[in-house]
Amino acid sequence: MPAIKVLIVDDSAVVRQVLSAALSGDSSIEVIGAAPDPVFAMERMRTQWPDVIVLDVEMPRMDGITFLKKIMAERPTPVVICSTLTERGAETTMQALAAGAFTVITKPKVGLKHFLEGTSDDLASTIKAASRANARKLVSIPPAATIAAPPKLTADAILSAATHTTQAMAETTDRVVAIGTSTGGTQALETVLTALPRVCPGIVIVQHMPEKFTGAFAARLNGLCQIEVREAKNSDRVLPGLALIAPGGKHMLLKRNGAQYHVEIVGGPPVSRHRPSVDVLFRSVSKTAGKNALGIIMTGMGDDGAAGLLEMRNAGAMTLGQDEQSCVVYGMPKEAAKRGALGKTLPLGAIAGEIAGLNR
Repeated sequence: MPAIKVLIVDDSAVVRQVLSAALSGDSSIEVIGAAPDPVFAMERMRTQWPDVIVLDVEMPRMDGITFLKKIMAERPTPVVICSTLTERGAETTMQALAAGAFTVITKPKVGLKHFLEGTSDDLASTIKAASRANARKLVSIPPAATIAAPPKLTADAILSAATHTTQAMAETTDRVVAIGTSTGGTQALETVLTALPRVCPGIVIVQHMPEKFTGAFAARLNGLCQIEVREAKNSDRVLPGLALIAPGGKHMLLKRNGAQYHVEIVGGPPVSRHRPSVDVLFRSVSKTAGKNALGIIMTGMGDDGAAGLLEMRNAGAMTLGQDEQSCVVYGMPKEAAKRGALGKTLPLGAIAGEIAGLNR
């Protein structure tokens, strides 16, 4: 297989040097250039077009978002955004994701060289995944995820598995929809949530994102949807017509008090290498809502959510996965299918109808 051609575009000389050196250590990746801004990058791309672009957002002469939109309009190419974790940066990066970026890596302001060297293997894996993505699909279904490489723990690290179905589940017929997604999920969620009517079951969502980004993401969706969408806070009620998105850097669990569902926001280690973790949410839904729940797993890398969705199905919940054709990355749904966790598979455009149909 030919090496994946990568172009780095960042106004920081440190970032350009460290990333070039780190990625050059992988024989399957070839760094064809490192440009200080998009103008230099475009000159380089006239002679050799990259397979993947690693792009900063805030740069002189032309900002990253303008450059990204230009690329996606002329020749769609997977772009990995490398952005500083700030409130302003989160809002800007959300614009980049909406414009078709493949994923986002958050870089710190302090200890940048050490951080980039420590995550070089994960960055290489992300670049390889990006090179395999359907670039034209990225224009309409951009993803958002974050590099993570902690030890891989299961949901046992946060809560124990259910040993039996409690009788309390029979006390309410309120439906709960739990959705888990990662790479490709920002616009996939937008497609689903904007198609929902104002009256629909309460929804709890884990989208792999770092802290600060989930608030900006929820606010953006809230302005587009008929339903209310917001970043979840501890003890928020799960109500019809409301979608709660797990805050980045925290796990979200579904809990119940009498006939009312609410969420609990907790700390703890990453599970399935993510925090928030889909497995943690799905396990809590299996224990709390049982057959009154619908579990949905959508586009994303890895296997987070596959085990939890199987637990939901075993507890009597309806379960479905996004089909391969409409996924940017058919990883999480594929793993769920392998484990027998899917009751059905649907294209992205049909998922909102399945959720709305729960009210009938």
